[in-house]
Amino acid sequence: MRILPDFLATLSHIMDRAIEFVTNHHMLVATFIALLAAFVFTEIQRGGRRISPADLTRLVNTQEARVIDLRNTPEFREGHITGSENMPYSQVAEKAAALAAAGKPIIFVCAMGQTAGNAARSVKQAGMKEVHILSGGISTWRQQGLPLVR
Repeated sequence: MRILPDFLATLSHIMDRAIEFVTNHHMLVATFIALLAAFVFTEIQRGGRRISPADLTRLVNTQEARVIDLRNTPEFREGHITGSENMPYSQVAEKAAALAAAGKPIIFVCAMGQTAGNAARSVKQAGMKEVHILSGGISTWRQQGLPLVR
């Protein structure tokens, strides 16, 4: 049973190499840490919590969450999540206060999950607490074979 001693020796070797790398390449490691911190900060600032299609369905069924589709009207008409409302992204800022006043949780959906974060941030700044973003947007919904209505 030399598995544990071999594993510990290998782990020790890896740690020694990692420490050697950090000391020899401190600028590279510092840059990596700065980029990681910037990424985390950016994700925190995005607005809402990213949720899966299953979580979207659960929130709609249990808390009567509003699903707001941010795509333009022709894209919305090609296929959208049942019960979703179409509000092009360009209109969110002017309607943010009204959305926040409704009080129900809001789930923003866009094409790929990119622009929904900015919309969520606008509504959060207007006072809404429970704002979510469909992770991956409508493309993830389609990839999972979930139904769309026209």
